[in-house]
Amino acid sequence: MGKSKRKKSAGTSTLIGQGSHMEGALNCDADLRIEGKFDGTIESRGNVTIGESAVARSNISAKEVIIAGKVYGDIAADGKLTITPTGQMHGDVIATSLIIMEGGVLNGASHMESPIADVESSDSTLEAVPLQRPEAG
Repeated sequence: MGKSKRKKSAGTSTLIGQGSHMEGALNCDADLRIEGKFDGTIESRGNVTIGESAVARSNISAKEVIIAGKVYGDIAADGKLTITPTGQMHGDVIATSLIIMEGGVLNGASHMESPIADVESSDSTLEAVPLQRPEAG
């Protein structure tokens, strides 16, 4: 008989189910999935997923964040932020990596923080890259 190997998690995942509405501050060590409504702050050492039916009016700090529903607030992700085709993000983002799938919405500013040491500002190749295209006409 073959034994299946299961990945051990840091702790029990937390679920806020569809039809639930919570308010306040949520701190968790494990992964979090929201399918209902949440108003407040979220701090997780794991990953946070905002499901398709979810609405979060929250500032979120987590390892990685996936948005398939609606988020109104700022996000700080140690890893990547993924906005799926049904996801809507209305707020500012700080993340190492940002993925916005076709159909996904980001209304806000994004700031990318690289885990690699910052490139020195004296690098002439960076200065030559135009940040905006000139207007036509």
